[in-house]
Amino acid sequence: MRTVAPLVATVVALVLSAPIVASDADRDLTREDAIDLVKALRDGERPEADRERDDARRPGAVLGFFGVRPETAVLDMFAGGGYYTEILSRYVGLKGRVYSHNNKAYRDYAADAIKARYREGALANVTRLDAEVDELDLPENSLDTVLLVLSYHDVYFRPGDGSWPEIDGPAMLGEFLSALKPGGVLGVVDHVGEAGLDEAGMNALHRIDPERARREIEAAGFVFDGELDVLRNPGDDRTKAMFDPAVRGKTDRFVYRFRKPG
Repeated sequence: MRTVAPLVATVVALVLSAPIVASDADRDLTREDAIDLVKALRDGERPEADRERDDARRPGAVLGFFGVRPETAVLDMFAGGGYYTEILSRYVGLKGRVYSHNNKAYRDYAADAIKARYREGALANVTRLDAEVDELDLPENSLDTVLLVLSYHDVYFRPGDGSWPEIDGPAMLGEFLSALKPGGVLGVVDHVGEAGLDEAGMNALHRIDPERARREIEAAGFVFDGELDVLRNPGDDRTKAMFDPAVRGKTDRFVYRFRKPG
């Protein structure tokens, strides 16, 4: 596997003049892009609660690695309360577009946060997609980036109370592939599970074996395009659910970048 963390991590240092470089020349973030990203992160209108989460989430490094640029179209899938949606909105600007998705279960779970996020006049370049996964109906070749942050494991979530719908993972990935432009990026961040973790384990722990995630996404037609180690934590107890107070907010997390061929 290829790791490009040292290149992407420079996005957090606004005073450095070096560009953020991805794997090929046509995928570079320019210095201006990097500066715009850091400005979005430092925007004084971002909620203080979001800023407090930045150290643990490293959004500058993550978005830089995924190659998100201003004036592009990005889908924030399972956006929850909209932490990444707000950063993306400020970064892509009014010439870009952010689609913030939540299904009913996420909308119910994050209702208060969503209400606060979309305060009057806020995030004018964001389109909310309130729909179940099988109702997305994304236009073909319309997106530059799809983000799937801390939620791919939810494909396997099966609560006993029926509060979460069954999701057809391959169909969902197929829709992402169709909706992305050729060369577009699917960026995946998730909680690391033990190698070979089965579906019952994923359901209980809200984790996934990174190699399983990679195999499934490649099987859908995506090309693996690198990993970032900035969120890895070898001290994480992977036998604990990600909600366990002992590990919550500091789980070992993989960051994988995939591309649509073309």
